[in-house]
Amino acid sequence: MRSVETPDGRTLTVREGGDQAGVPVLSMSGTPGSSTLYEPHVRDAREQGIRLLSYDRPGYGGSSRDKGRNVAACAADVEAVCDALGLERVCVWGISGGGPHALAAAALLPERVAAAAALASAAPYDAEGFDFFEGMGELNVEEFGVVFEGEEAHRASMERQREELLAATPDQLTELWQTLLGPADREVATGEFAAFLLEHLRAGIGPGGDGWLDDDLAFVTPWGFDVAAIRIPVLVWQGEQDKFVPFGHGVWLAEHIPGVDARLTADDGHLTLGQRRIPEVHAWLLERATLN
Repeated sequence: MRSVETPDGRTLTVREGGDQAGVPVLSMSGTPGSSTLYEPHVRDAREQGIRLLSYDRPGYGGSSRDKGRNVAACAADVEAVCDALGLERVCVWGISGGGPHALAAAALLPERVAAAAALASAAPYDAEGFDFFEGMGELNVEEFGVVFEGEEAHRASMERQREELLAATPDQLTELWQTLLGPADREVATGEFAAFLLEHLRAGIGPGGDGWLDDDLAFVTPWGFDVAAIRIPVLVWQGEQDKFVPFGHGVWLAEHIPGVDARLTADDGHLTLGQRRIPEVHAWLLERATLN
């Protein structure tokens, strides 16, 4: 773990694992989340020859807040991380709330990002003819709905969820997320993976909830780029059983990103993509990295 300074004077916490001499792959966490890496991902990275990197988005963990940031703002942070580590070219993957940020890097940094994967990613809230909330579980409908009631109401709602997550045991996670878990996700949200999810969440929101607040706002306001402008290889993976970020989001992205490799799978939910699909994502990115 190390700190990286951005050109505007903020700091970003960066973690890495895997093969130090491998192909650099930058992972972007969900919302809320952190740079804490899942050991099976690190192990797979080591086996496949990947230098696996992650960073706390602004306002999470040890990273300074960047109040008012939009999704596109992450491109400058990705460049800062790459510059600090001496990386000329990287691949990126983002899951859940990290998905839009991975797509931003793909759209805005084509000379630096060789390929990108967006798993269980939200689609733009303001997309024409698209219902952002269709199929979404009650807890997330409430979370995003309160954003439009102003910062005071938004923060109060977020803080209630934050306190519950900070106090929860792994066995209580399915209860907290009961309106978000389809059959596939309920099956994996237990044991070692549930314990990791809580560790990962707490590392991000333990110091405060600003990152979570700013992520929510960024998702429902203009992203600052157009996914139709992406010209590098992109993988979109979405599970039909996802109630955190419903299936329609992945369908929309698959229809609007040029040349996308879309995997819309019936037996996946939301959490399953992070729990079991990352080795396939790593292999996909490695193949494109050698071609680009």
